[in-house]
Formats: sequence, structure tokens, C-alpha cells
Amino acid sequence: MPTYVYETIPQVEGESVQRFEMRQSMKDAPLTQHPDSGRPVRRVPIGGTGLMGGGGSSPAPSSGGGSCGTGCGCH
Repeated sequence: MPTYVYETIPQVEGESVQRFEMRQSMKDAPLTQHPDSGRPVRRVPIGGTGLMGGGGSSPAPSSGGGSCGTGCGCH
């Protein structure tokens, strides 16, 4: 089962955001409330390799040259 990161949604200005992790099945609906406090929450997208397996392809920049333009030698 994957572990998802959630954060509370502040209801008043200055209220702190609390992050927590929750193990859930991929079939489970995202939480809408903190399991202990009942505060509203949202799921936080956390990095990952996505569907491309980490090496994904991205379109070449339109400036020509085929590199990122920073001289990093990425191509």
C-alpha cells in the first residue's frame, strides 16, 4: 500500500499547516479531514518518476540548438 502525504488547510489567517502521512490503498478516496482533529486536509503531490520511469522525454527548446541553453551539456 502506498503512503500519501496530506496537509491541513488553514481556515483562518496565521493558522499553521500540519503535514502527515497516511497509508492507503490506491483505490481509496483521498482524505478530506484529518483523522484525529477533523480539520480539512488535501493530498500533497510529492515528486516521483511518474509514468515515464524517470528518464522521460521532453520537447526540445524552440530556441534551436537542442540544448537547455545553460551550457550544461545535457544533450
